[in-house]
Amino acid sequence: MVTAPTATPQSLPVVLLTGFDPFGGDAINPSWLAVQALHGRQVDRHRIVAAQLPTVFGESLATLRQLIARHRPVLVICVGQAGGRAALSLERVAININDARIPDNRGAQPVDTPVVEHGPAAYFTSLPIKAMLLALRREGVAAEVSQTAGTFVCNHVFYGLMHALATQRGAPRTRGGFIHVPWLPEQGAPAMALEELVRGLRIAVHTAVRVKTDARAGAGALN
Repeated sequence: MVTAPTATPQSLPVVLLTGFDPFGGDAINPSWLAVQALHGRQVDRHRIVAAQLPTVFGESLATLRQLIARHRPVLVICVGQAGGRAALSLERVAININDARIPDNRGAQPVDTPVVEHGPAAYFTSLPIKAMLLALRREGVAAEVSQTAGTFVCNHVFYGLMHALATQRGAPRTRGGFIHVPWLPEQGAPAMALEELVRGLRIAVHTAVRVKTDARAGAGALN
């Protein structure tokens, strides 16, 4: 009798999670702390790899492209901080514009410049955000679908990710998207505890791995 070899962690398909370094005078960034806590964990026979992106226009996308080339993930979820929001925000759309209210961590503050010259005006996420929303709410995690990822480095990375995935060669095509997380309690209010952020992201990954696209039935009732 021949048995199939047991899969090792290194042979499992990769889910790439990214968070950002602190910016805007903050000493911490909950996006990085939350994804870092999931590094190396397995979800539905997928291995999570967490990496930090610099809060810098251009450099963040270069780092992300290197990570995708190195790990060849089947799923990429970039995570960023959104102070003032009270829930996990599942971003629907990335727009082709940089318009920075504050400087990035290298002092750059672009105004009305494209993320990708001559790129499409926008990209929609390829994550099943309605299914993710339903799963999060069922587990008691505050969550929402967001229609704007802003125009700072978070949107820059979201758009750059979706452009890279849309233009990549080879199959199967990687899916990707973006999630904003609230502040931690020590940063201000509204806030969410780190343990809850980690739990929410794990649920989001679990759902995104299992569900390829949102079902039409009942999806419009969730917002």
